[in-house]
Amino acid sequence: MALEERARSSLLRCRHRLEQDIKPSYLMDHMISDDVLTVEEEERIMNEPHRKDQAAALLELLLMKDNRAYISFYNALVKEAYDGLANLLHGDLPQTSPDKQNGSSDGFTSYGQTVLSEGGVPQRPVVFVSRPELVNRVREKLYRLQKEAGWVTVFGMAGSGKSVLAAEAVRHQGLIEDCFPGGIHWLSIGQLDKPDLLVKIQSLCFRLEQSLDSQSLHRPSSSLDEAKERLRFLMLRKYPRSLLILDDIWDSTVLKAFDIHCRILLTTRNRSLADSVSGAKHEVEVDRGLDENKGLEILALYTETKLQGLPEEARSIVKECKGSPLVVSLIGALLKDKPNRWRYYLSQLQKKQFKRIRKSSSYDYDALDQAMAASIEVLPDEHRELYKDLTVLEKDIKIPAKVLSVLWDLEPEEVEDILEGFVNKSLLFVDSHNKPCLYYLHDLQLDFLVEQNRTQLESLHSKVVQQYQQYYSDGPPTSGDEECLYWIRFLTHHMAKANLSQELYSLMFSLDWVSIKARIMGPAHLINDYVEYGPILDKENSEARSQFQEFLSLNGHQLEQRPFPDVVQLALSQPRTSDVYRQALLQAQGRASRGKIYFDWLNKESVEGLSRLVIHPHQGSIYSACFSHDGAKIASCGASKTLRVFKSTSGEKLTEIQAHDDEVLCCAFSPDDRLLATCSSDRKVKVWNVERAMLLRVFEEEHEEQVNHCQFTNTTRRLLLATCSNDKFMNAKLWNLNKPSSQNSMFGHCEPVNHCCFSPDDTYVSTSSNDGTLKVTAFELDTLSSANEWKTINVRDMFAESDEGEVLVKCSTWTADGKRIICAARNAALVFDVETSGMLLEIRTNRLSTVQYCHACPTSNLLAIAFSNYAVELWDLESNKKMADCSGHLSWVQRVQFSPDGSQLLSCSDDQTVRLWETKKVHTSSAVCLKRDSDVLFNEEEIVVSAADNCNRLQVREGRTGSVLFQSEEMSSRIRCTCMCRQPSAVVLGQEDGTVQVLEVPSGKLLATLLGHTKTVLHCKFTQNGQTLITSSEDTTIRVWRWQSGECKVLQGHKEQVRCFSMLSNSPTDTRLLSWSYDGTAKLWDSESGEKLRDIEAHRGAILSCHVSPDGCLFATTSADKTAKLWHCESWQCVGTLSGHQDCVRSCRFSWDSRCIATGDDNGEIRLWSVKDGSLLKICSREGKDAMDSLHGGWVTDLHFSPDNTLLVSTGGYVKWWDVEKGEALQTFYTSGTALKRIHVSADFSTFVTIDNMGILYILYGDG
Repeated sequence: MALEERARSSLLRCRHRLEQDIKPSYLMDHMISDDVLTVEEEERIMNEPHRKDQAAALLELLLMKDNRAYISFYNALVKEAYDGLANLLHGDLPQTSPDKQNGSSDGFTSYGQTVLSEGGVPQRPVVFVSRPELVNRVREKLYRLQKEAGWVTVFGMAGSGKSVLAAEAVRHQGLIEDCFPGGIHWLSIGQLDKPDLLVKIQSLCFRLEQSLDSQSLHRPSSSLDEAKERLRFLMLRKYPRSLLILDDIWDSTVLKAFDIHCRILLTTRNRSLADSVSGAKHEVEVDRGLDENKGLEILALYTETKLQGLPEEARSIVKECKGSPLVVSLIGALLKDKPNRWRYYLSQLQKKQFKRIRKSSSYDYDALDQAMAASIEVLPDEHRELYKDLTVLEKDIKIPAKVLSVLWDLEPEEVEDILEGFVNKSLLFVDSHNKPCLYYLHDLQLDFLVEQNRTQLESLHSKVVQQYQQYYSDGPPTSGDEECLYWIRFLTHHMAKANLSQELYSLMFSLDWVSIKARIMGPAHLINDYVEYGPILDKENSEARSQFQEFLSLNGHQLEQRPFPDVVQLALSQPRTSDVYRQALLQAQGRASRGKIYFDWLNKESVEGLSRLVIHPHQGSIYSACFSHDGAKIASCGASKTLRVFKSTSGEKLTEIQAHDDEVLCCAFSPDDRLLATCSSDRKVKVWNVERAMLLRVFEEEHEEQVNHCQFTNTTRRLLLATCSNDKFMNAKLWNLNKPSSQNSMFGHCEPVNHCCFSPDDTYVSTSSNDGTLKVTAFELDTLSSANEWKTINVRDMFAESDEGEVLVKCSTWTADGKRIICAARNAALVFDVETSGMLLEIRTNRLSTVQYCHACPTSNLLAIAFSNYAVELWDLESNKKMADCSGHLSWVQRVQFSPDGSQLLSCSDDQTVRLWETKKVHTSSAVCLKRDSDVLFNEEEIVVSAADNCNRLQVREGRTGSVLFQSEEMSSRIRCTCMCRQPSAVVLGQEDGTVQVLEVPSGKLLATLLGHTKTVLHCKFTQNGQTLITSSEDTTIRVWRWQSGECKVLQGHKEQVRCFSMLSNSPTDTRLLSWSYDGTAKLWDSESGEKLRDIEAHRGAILSCHVSPDGCLFATTSADKTAKLWHCESWQCVGTLSGHQDCVRSCRFSWDSRCIATGDDNGEIRLWSVKDGSLLKICSREGKDAMDSLHGGWVTDLHFSPDNTLLVSTGGYVKWWDVEKGEALQTFYTSGTALKRIHVSADFSTFVTIDNMGILYILYGDG
């Protein structure tokens, strides 16, 4: 069959690239193995004089061959790590059906090899013997996954060949075609903590997404739960019939990250691991190692001897190796080099002179010890010492030769030669899928080295640190390659193991290190370091450790953004007493002298921290935390498998219990606070005496899957406990603590139940399930004679059918009166009437985050919502308004709960913290409640700010100190705008009912009440002499007031609201006023006479902003029609239309020399234009989107040039400063909230004032 035309074209198109890069000799070995190339053809190609000529000859030959040859060539590129070249050919792989491809003798074809190569399945070891009985047993179990998702567990002792067995089982054409046409994806796991597991899943998702179209590429998941959801989506939606192989799983908590209802094969030493996950389960035990014949076969292959020709010692050697493929391979490698030493190596094995100090499993290591000792003994002396250095490696970590080049102070090529020798002796393993190759030890080999060198561990780790410091004396590596990743990830580990405390302090209390590690690995690894090495760091300075950890907790979400933020700028927002701030200030001052700009938040001390208390009770994610009913205690639990009780006032630990054998998913106090219930992934429910930390009851027989939630009744009339689980049917139960079995099971849900909750009067139980429903069950509390489903609310019906994915109902909560019930699903909290089941209210949130939990305040109308984007929000259920954002968590927030009196709110998160918030403080605190419509006066050193607050009072503040100079009474109508006047000292407020008031500052005396506007007053401004006040309104008019006398001119003519206006010049004698409106027109007025001088229909859409050039010649208008226009001030002719924005043009500003104009749009893009000819000079923000929906985190709402026109400041979701000439961002200041409306700038461009949507005031001072 001839080569498909598409494939032929691809080869011709890429011919030049291929000829330049490939090494034919490497590729042809694979192609000969696939029977698509003959040895004669290889020799003919190799006769060409130069590599490039050989490459050209190979490609010429390929063009004459068939589809199989193209596929084999592609697979060879993949195997030899020519990933870029392979990607060029991938899209044109022939669509040859598998059954039509010729295969190798074992029935495996090039098509199948392509599937395995792309999925990262390891190749066969150099010396391979088949184990058909075990392989067929694994394949038989895999065939059971053909029609449904499930788990196949291959378990057995260490070194028994489980990984090779798993890889061999899927090397089968029929299995791939029948069961896994979506592909086979291999992931090596090992012993991992959560940050490392996150990196593993991120890399798997990236690999899966790369095979899809470019639009499928997704930003890296920032938390484990987010990564799990992304993997679930990819496996179920994009690769529905594929197999995921998890090699070497140690921990059930790791396994649960892959509990996503797909097809999984796992290898492990622990048979019971799969008990912690849901779905069908099958298992294959590797109950013994190699049988005698297979062991002999390995020895024969190593020594290149026929089985019959093996000496009599061979059988005894295999017996001493106890069936371990690893040990047989070690001896085989020795015999390959020394074929006359059969008797010697047998005697070495039989001596058993090496005895373990301790054993980490039941496996008998004696044979391995003898084999390892013998293998090391034959190494040259200098190589023996180098091999000892490998003792410091972590299990399951693969390293490039460059790391060892630093450690051994040798050239990389020399190191590779030494490592190749270790690999040939089976003392080391190599992963050749990567380029450069990565090297690693088997767990058992590392165990051996650690035992043998236990007394030297500290010095070995110390050598690593010293060699690193010598090689990287100028600073850490930042390249992001495998070598860099190793040092950034493990340098702190080596310092801690070497007991180099001072070096560890210097490193981890350094902002430079924080910046480098966060940029390369993300903040989760850093947080983990401060927790893991906390006991060491606290000996030096516990306060500094706490400050660095808190800084990362509060800014972790910013450190996930790309482009990566300036860590020094972020650190300048820390309290002035913090070591983090002090370091940042020193660095900022030094860099400012070299031209870098930084901004200090001058008034941050006046802004109280929102979270009252931050506690780190556990290592690992915290899944649940709850108040006691008296509010004095908090209990928490999570991935650490422990239950902890601490004081709610200080965080002081009261009790800590090792509660379960697996993750503890929920904890709950009894109504009298004497008892605590816990439930776990180990399928058990336990009840504890709080005061004595004593276990009272265990319910372990009835739930067959993990128990997700537990809750006691709210009153002591009759104490009951409700639980719910991942069981298929009887998944919600009621328990009487005095009886061994459940009192009642609540039927109805056919999918896992995530949450159960008693109504306030204990007459109902609500259950929330993955089946998309919320069920309410009624029962008789005294008798429990029945538990009947009262009603079902189909929450999934509240989402459009076009919405992708399942609707999982996460939880429910009752309002205090028991009349409403609220549930969380997807990105919404839905409020239902309990009696009618009708939806009363829907709180929809950011589409990029999911609602994890919600809780209704028992004493008010507040609802707390926990999100996957690290946020906690407070909403008022009566007004359907968001009242506060509680920011600070680093990762997904798993639970929120109000205290019984509603005064406090707690939240717990995957970031290992519990945070306490004062409800009134985040709800009404004057420190964080200013409205964004504001005015600012810069008086030399004084900065005066006027703005309304959440209580609808007008405040005038001294910006630097936050001191209130004046505060009005609470107004009956909402304040919508304000402005100030120096002489006389007065402030104006405009209200929604059209009223305008002028007040004296600071006395608050009412100077004037101006009535006339019939709708909201949107803008107000004094003229230069302070005698005239101009206002505009939703009523389409502008009014010019002689405010002291009440005389008024009304400027009428606009047909829609007038949001703003401007004097045409700064001259006190020029009375011309420019106005613009949503009606698309701009008008010129004589403010003295009220006469309309000019009127033009400037745009087809609403005019959103306008600015007059400083030289008074031009003015600019911007519009919702996506254009900006330049107009002549005298002729009112349009002199230029600026087109190119892809969204509404929201803002504009001329430079001070009137030669340049900046425009900003609703997609966050800023453009710089030449005023002279309207040409585009620069597009800012083009380097890529931030981690938000737009380039600037929101609409670009305001723009200002510096006096010398070299800098530009802009507001959107945050504040950015730009280099005008280059169009590059120079600095970013991230506010706590977002959606900034405007920024006030001092005349010298040194001080900047803005207010975010959380009401926080920022006075920023620039240095540089």
